[in-house]
Amino acid sequence: MIFSSFFKALGQVGDPRFRRILGLGIGLSIALLVAFNAGLLWLLQWTMGDEITLPLIGEVTWLGDLLTWSSFFVLLIFSVVLMVPVASTITSMFLDDVAQAVEDKHYRHLPKATKVPFGDAFRDTVNFLGILIAANAIAFFFYAMFAVFSPLIFWSLNGYLLGMEYFQLAAMRRIGRTEAKAMRRRNRLTIWTAGTLMAIPLSFPLINLVIPILGAATFTHIFHAVQAREKVPV
Repeated sequence: MIFSSFFKALGQVGDPRFRRILGLGIGLSIALLVAFNAGLLWLLQWTMGDEITLPLIGEVTWLGDLLTWSSFFVLLIFSVVLMVPVASTITSMFLDDVAQAVEDKHYRHLPKATKVPFGDAFRDTVNFLGILIAANAIAFFFYAMFAVFSPLIFWSLNGYLLGMEYFQLAAMRRIGRTEAKAMRRRNRLTIWTAGTLMAIPLSFPLINLVIPILGAATFTHIFHAVQAREKVPV
């Protein structure tokens, strides 16, 4: 189910409508990465002084490096972590458009979905984002204690959280908030696995730019596969 859903999503990249959404998603991902990067550099330099030293980069100053080519390499390093909140943020903006493009191609027999009000989707995304940030802040303790296993902890934790968010927002369009949560609980393991497989490439610079939109498409397919298996009316 998971891999077939991903390859269906990947196979739609050539669709002009899907390609437009993907381009917008990449552009927004870059903008959010730059914003998060600037905020993180400011926070680090506020707590550690005017200059900080990063591995492979050396000394980083706030305004100077933000406006030079060295900021690009800082951005690549930070994107390993920052793409997780970026992926979470993008869901409220693009998931409905992505899901509709997927359904127009693969599920044409379905009636038009009920559009989730932007306020509701935004509220859910803010809630998920808050949980995501808090969970990762707590997890830093475990990253330090079990450094060898820190990538596995990072992928498992964020895969779980991102998977739950993407699945719920995809399902809410068709079956409403209450049933979406119930279906999410019933299929927790599948969603966690799919979310983890999404979180892993989010850790690789440049590749991670396309993952939020492909993830939204993949979870749309996963929802429909689960719905068909459970025979839940949409």
